[in-house]
Amino acid sequence: MPDKPQDADARRAIAPVICYPPETLPQPDMALYRSARAQAEKTHEVLIPAREARCFAVPAGHFFRISSVEGPQVGDLNLWNATDLSERFYSGKTRALHGTHLNISQRLWSSFPALRPMATIIADTLDWYGIDEFGGSVHDVIGTRCDPYTGNLLDSRQYHHCCHSNLTRALADHMGVPLTQAEPLIHDVLNVFMCTGFTRDTGQYFMKASPVRPGDYLEFFAEIDILGALSACPGGDCSSEHSSDSAACFPLLVEVFAPPIDALKGWQSPAPNQYDGSHGR
Repeated sequence: MPDKPQDADARRAIAPVICYPPETLPQPDMALYRSARAQAEKTHEVLIPAREARCFAVPAGHFFRISSVEGPQVGDLNLWNATDLSERFYSGKTRALHGTHLNISQRLWSSFPALRPMATIIADTLDWYGIDEFGGSVHDVIGTRCDPYTGNLLDSRQYHHCCHSNLTRALADHMGVPLTQAEPLIHDVLNVFMCTGFTRDTGQYFMKASPVRPGDYLEFFAEIDILGALSACPGGDCSSEHSSDSAACFPLLVEVFAPPIDALKGWQSPAPNQYDGSHGR
């Protein structure tokens, strides 16, 4: 081990700089969204069984709500452009733009080259939680999704109800394609209701019991035509295990709401990012 340099403390004391100042991001018109939501009527719903996943569709300009309905349960959310599944939720860029955990008025951004808002959070009954003494908070974009490959790597388990597996089956069923064709489209998630953070001593990703209770919900405005998939995580509230058949698990409910045609006057679905990459070649 090399010796600590004499100026080690001075190096550590350098103040950080925010990589992507949010002030220059396109801002959602929350007053317009809330007004339209107040006039919206429910069009359909999808119940997500415990330890399973289901797909759902949300047209641009509509709203969707994810609710806890029977017990404390977290969910893993994937989003795609409904007409082009190569454009999908980009959790890493969303994390870089907004932070490790999302809250009201923040957006779920899509992958390159589109890089545009797919959905905006408009309501959250867990907004009161904030950041706890352990550094934990809810609705993270740091966890990738529980998956069978990591389980097999760590303890040689063959487990088929990981969120990755659930989302793969749901998308394959929705598209009518083999699992091998659907699996590459599954991507890193928004961990809905999950309470997570990083340990301050080792920097390790941790989870703890979610504060979600029946009746809690997270609600979004769909900025583009969305195909979504939600898995009711086999860890339940993730208080002890990430993927398990023994953890108490419960369904999640997705509801879709349509506002009146004239409720979003002046709003337009965001266009894909206007960067012209041709001049860099």
